[in-house]
Amino acid sequence: MSALHDWLTGDLLPLLGRLSAEFLPQFLAGMVVNFEIAAIALAIGLALGVLLALGRLGGGAVGGISATAINLMRAAPTFVVMFFLLNIVPSDATLFGIPVALSGVMTVALSLVPYSAAYAADAGIDALKQMRSGSPRGALLFLPNITRAFFVLVMSSGAAAAIGVSEGISVILRQAEQLPALADRMVLFAFGILMFGIPLQLGFALIRALQRHLSGVMLRRQAGTS
Repeated sequence: MSALHDWLTGDLLPLLGRLSAEFLPQFLAGMVVNFEIAAIALAIGLALGVLLALGRLGGGAVGGISATAINLMRAAPTFVVMFFLLNIVPSDATLFGIPVALSGVMTVALSLVPYSAAYAADAGIDALKQMRSGSPRGALLFLPNITRAFFVLVMSSGAAAAIGVSEGISVILRQAEQLPALADRMVLFAFGILMFGIPLQLGFALIRALQRHLSGVMLRRQAGTS
C-alpha cells in the first residue's frame, strides 16, 4: 500500500499536473465512449447469442445452422468486420428518406457483435444445459462469463481509434506521443490501465456478489422444499 501511495504522489500526480488541462476531461469522455461501444455490442450480442443457443440446442436443421453461425462469428476478425461495414454502408445511406449511415461508435460496436454473440451463445448453451439437468446454480455462471465478455469488449473498443473515433485509449496514446521521457509514458500507460481496471473490477465484484446472493436464495428454497 505504501508503494502505491509513493507512486501516486511521487509519479502520477506530478505527471498529471504537467499535462494539458484538456487531457483528463478528454480521457474521461473517451472512456465513456469505450463503455458505450462495449454496452451496445454486448446488448446486441446477448440477444443474438441467446437465440443461437436456443437454436443450437433445438437440434435438426436449425441446430446445424446455428452451430455454423456461431463458428463463423467466433472466427470473424474485428478489424475485417469493421472495415467491411465502413465500405458497405455509404455515408449518405437512407431508408425511406431516413438517414441510416452508421456512426463511428456504431460501426465499432457492430464489428464486435460477432465475438459478443458467439461468446454469449457458448455461455448460453452451457447455462441452458445446466438448467435442463436440474442445476440452476450452475446456470448462474452465465453472469460472470458475460461480465468477462464485457471486459474484453471494453478493451477491444480501442479499435475505434483506427477509424478516427476519440476514445480513452487513443487519448492516452496521443498524449504519450508528446512526452519525451519513457518513464513518463509508462506512468501514463499505468494510469490508463488503473482507470479502466477500477470500474471493471468493481463491476465484476458486484456480479459475483449477485451470483452468490442468487445461489444462496436457491439453496434456501431447496432446503425449504426438502
